[in-house]
Amino acid sequence: MTLSKTIGDRIMLRRKQLGYTQEQAAEKSNLSHQFFSTVETGRKNLRAESIIKVAKALEVSTDYLLMGVINQVDINNISKSLSKLNGIELHCLEEIIKNYFIALGYDDTEK
Repeated sequence: MTLSKTIGDRIMLRRKQLGYTQEQAAEKSNLSHQFFSTVETGRKNLRAESIIKVAKALEVSTDYLLMGVINQVDINNISKSLSKLNGIELHCLEEIIKNYFIALGYDDTEK
């Protein structure tokens, strides 16, 4: 798989996670829908300024889009989302995450 296709797949996955259509994501990125579509399919490469626009619009780091690596920007975005939960909701989510890690085979005693 080419790098442009891998980046396009990450963009598409994140766009869908946020519930955006291609048109909405393109508009938020200040890019044309046609260009955004070709980027998602890996037919076009993004220039640096466009990568930054897409990352901001999709609330992810450029590291994630380019390399699939999570950094502090991504963690801060998750924390911001979690701050919307009340105590009970947060503890329920904590239990879900704990069980998810167990299902993935992580030792649940690791901190």
